[in-house]
Amino acid sequence: MRVLFVCSGNICRSPMAEALFVHMARERGVLDRFEVDSVGLHGYHEGEAADPRTRRLGAAHGVEVTSIAREIDTSDIARADLILAMDRGHERELARLSPPEHRHKIRLMRSYDAPGASPDVDDPYYGGMDGFERMYQVLQVCCRKLLDALLERDATSARGAGPA
Repeated sequence: MRVLFVCSGNICRSPMAEALFVHMARERGVLDRFEVDSVGLHGYHEGEAADPRTRRLGAAHGVEVTSIAREIDTSDIARADLILAMDRGHERELARLSPPEHRHKIRLMRSYDAPGASPDVDDPYYGGMDGFERMYQVLQVCCRKLLDALLERDATSARGAGPA
């Protein structure tokens, strides 16, 4: 399954989500089932490593953030099986950019959070480290629930397949 995380510039939220998901899938021994990537809706930071605060926070939690910022293109949309927008603005922009046959792939990241939670992963870029820590905590929960949901879906599909 190809999973794509999307935020504004691909230096804070989406690279942290990508890194967390990869870390969790590796810990559970299922990373080989996924292709994981992250992109930004804008190319402001194209070619740059994630924000130093994002990388520092990941390292503090034992999660290596290695992605290099890049802007989304139409091939990303076509190739992905699941596209996770960090906020409602990203979700709207992704729907606008996506051909109708690919719009069903777009989900809000926080749709994998507790019921009643805010729909948006807040952008920590203009704040201090406390905002980055809040982002990390939200994404940690969402990535765990996302991974659980994808693995459960695979298990359910396998059970329903029956003998060949």
